[in-house]
Amino acid sequence: MNKNVVITVSRQYGCGGRELATILAKKLNVNLYDKQIIHLAAAKLGIDDLSEEDLKELENTVQPMTLTYVPFHSFGNHAGESSRGMFIAEAGVIRKLAEDGPCVILGRSADYVLEDEPNHFSIFVCANDAYREQRGKDVYDGKTLKELNQENEKRARYYNYYTGKKWGDPANYDLVVNTSSGSLDEIADAIIEYINTVK
Repeated sequence: MNKNVVITVSRQYGCGGRELATILAKKLNVNLYDKQIIHLAAAKLGIDDLSEEDLKELENTVQPMTLTYVPFHSFGNHAGESSRGMFIAEAGVIRKLAEDGPCVILGRSADYVLEDEPNHFSIFVCANDAYREQRGKDVYDGKTLKELNQENEKRARYYNYYTGKKWGDPANYDLVVNTSSGSLDEIADAIIEYINTVK
């Protein structure tokens, strides 16, 4: 595989996307970035004294911008301590990480931020309801399918609002994988083989 490829992984809650991203990063011997990006972005905004819960709240609060969609790069670097500012700061961090070398980036709308980068490969990970429901019980502290879907709705609102695209739409990604059958390890191998074929 091209040693400079940056893989972005977006996922439904409860489908094993985080584990899959971790396996991919290990197999490729590259860094995996997720929550670190929030902290780096917060530091850029000068609010690194907030707790992780505060940071997540700031990031997930979608504030009205305008009646028309305006892409994040139009705002410059002075957006202030708002969810818009956090999105812009995160985008800057994501671009810098991608410039620094190959890596796997989980979530953070990174597929959108890097969509014009030639060395970028985006994946959306999903699963059927039965698989996600079982993982909700076994892996996510007994969360119900309804709770998992509520988290998906939050992710979709955030993504749709800031990117002007529809979260989970296959047209937005290079590859969509369903983790409902087969092991995550095998799926990771198949993803790497696919990237080797097309990149």
